[in-house]
Amino acid sequence: MKPRVLVVEDETSISEPLAAHLAREGFTPEVAGTIAAAREAFGRDEPDVVLLDVMLPDGDGRDFCREMRTHSDVPIVMLTARGEEVDRIVGLELGADDYVVKPFSAGELVARIRAIQRRGRSSGARRAPMTVGAITLDPSSRSVTKDGEPVELAAKEFDLLAMLMSRAGEVVGREEIMDEVWDPHWFGPTKTLDVHISWLRKKIEDEPSTPRYITTVRGVGFRFAQPDR
Repeated sequence: MKPRVLVVEDETSISEPLAAHLAREGFTPEVAGTIAAAREAFGRDEPDVVLLDVMLPDGDGRDFCREMRTHSDVPIVMLTARGEEVDRIVGLELGADDYVVKPFSAGELVARIRAIQRRGRSSGARRAPMTVGAITLDPSSRSVTKDGEPVELAAKEFDLLAMLMSRAGEVVGREEIMDEVWDPHWFGPTKTLDVHISWLRKKIEDEPSTPRYITTVRGVGFRFAQPDR
């Protein structure tokens, strides 16, 4: 079955050629010009990927991103004319998997979609719960607990924690983390990673300023604590 892509974009000069290109590349596209139409399409049959414009006639795409994340882990790629770093960070924190600034090439966008799909397939192989110290992460339910109490994480925070915990005890380089958790085609600054590490520490560490679980290896990357033996 061809992967279904919901294109939420009100500019027909963008959505129509993009949908045509997606169809040629083996996807089944559906176009929605408003959040209301996107919500209806999403409710009928959840797509495999959502391409979501930020500025829509009936609201902000970031609000719809937040809404989808309350009940779905469908990959979301934000489409926007705004390229400032803070806008990218906000979009990713709300649960978007990637962030593409207009104007973009359809070929690049397809490459990003396929990279997201590859990450999903590879992460799907790691389904067993992982426990290090007081932290337990269950990939199947996408849940995290600390001392048995739920820890609320945004989608990208969860993906980052899952990646680090799957390599517990190892030093993982910054670029490797960005490639797997974000995208090999990510063009933004790696400061995004530092921001997400900071958010994670605030949620799972007893003392974020002196972390037990996520430690920084200067000039290289990060290490998650060695599992208990």
